[in-house]
Amino acid sequence: MSAPARLRDDSRSDLELAAGIARRDPGAVRLVMRRNNQRLFRAAWRILRNREDAEDAVQSGYLKAFAAIKSFAGRSSLSTWLTRIVINNALAHARAARRRRSLLEESEVPILDDYREMLMRGSIAVSPECAVAGDQIRRIVNDAIHRLPAPFRAVFVLRQIEDLDVAEVAETLGIPAATVKTRHLRARRRLQRLLGPGLGAALSGKFPFDRPSGERPAIPAILPRAGFGAQEAAA
Repeated sequence: MSAPARLRDDSRSDLELAAGIARRDPGAVRLVMRRNNQRLFRAAWRILRNREDAEDAVQSGYLKAFAAIKSFAGRSSLSTWLTRIVINNALAHARAARRRRSLLEESEVPILDDYREMLMRGSIAVSPECAVAGDQIRRIVNDAIHRLPAPFRAVFVLRQIEDLDVAEVAETLGIPAATVKTRHLRARRRLQRLLGPGLGAALSGKFPFDRPSGERPAIPAILPRAGFGAQEAAA
């Protein structure tokens, strides 16, 4: 594709892209995925904390969205519409896995308590171990987020990590703005209790979040499953 043609393609509106997907235009599919892959994967990964599960949530979200693309009316952005579908997928997966994970989560509590005690004694905040301590802090913060109830975790991820405002989170999750504020506050309080006075103070600023590696689901895996043939997928 020439540079002018690519520029025209990239400038298509959400409604134009939705119409293109409805016409089985693989170029529209690729553009939508290029615009949204990283955001969708980050959101799913923050809820599920597993790369394969997050990729499955994103891919199944795309498939659901493309199958229902004619229902997209443009009342919200296409990105918000996709995010809502993917987060619902991730939350459903998390709910199904919660019972299987309960014993493992209980076994992780003493590990967090031991770390918290070490932090309070200052035993890991001294150079030259600072780099290692930073990695440990990131892992523990992410583990604590993962232990939040799924509804609180979804709100916290979108507000604190993806930097969405209250209205955007409410629209994405389909809940009232007041509920967003309440769940965000409760999530922060729970994290403060989990992390203790040492790490809990970080809630007043930015968290040292891990960034998931490989934030892009494979496009060729989605096009054929969405009903685009081999020739269309290779176009």
